[in-house]
Amino acid sequence: MTSFAKGGWKSLVRAVAPALATALGTPLAGLAVAAISDAVLGKPDGSEQEVEAALAVAGPDVLLRLKDADRAFTLRMRELDIDLEKVAAGDRDSARRREIDSGDKATPRALAFVVVGGFLAMVASVLLGKVTGINDPTAAGMIGTLIGYVSAKADQVISYYFGSSAGSARKDETIRRQQSGPQG
Repeated sequence: MTSFAKGGWKSLVRAVAPALATALGTPLAGLAVAAISDAVLGKPDGSEQEVEAALAVAGPDVLLRLKDADRAFTLRMRELDIDLEKVAAGDRDSARRREIDSGDKATPRALAFVVVGGFLAMVASVLLGKVTGINDPTAAGMIGTLIGYVSAKADQVISYYFGSSAGSARKDETIRRQQSGPQG
């Protein structure tokens, strides 16, 4: 049985159903959650806790249904002429614009420093042997989960301030070309 950190089930959705995962952080989140719930639970109105519990014990059949739901969601968005990447980019842009409009430059930078600094300190502590109980499987699992969670948050901070990698942009363009089929 897999256990997730709070909200960690979304990382599984990102791996199996990237279009649905992209929609989760946008105004289309309700549609995405309903599609995920329907695929995983067989009902569109399942709670986040129900979805998380079902994904924690998901077998290949559930993951296949989730992947099928992702394809159907992608097709539906295409039919509606909705570009999920544009929606997600607009959502991120509005958050950045809010930060600019508020004039508060200190808080986001302080939070970014704490998150990235905390991640580096945590990793250094483990590597330098400052963490006790690392030989206990339960403690090691908790430490690994915590480092993974803080690592994901540090990655978000880096992406926020520096954008995603050029390789990611090339990957997105390749996917768009493959989805739209041959041009000509």
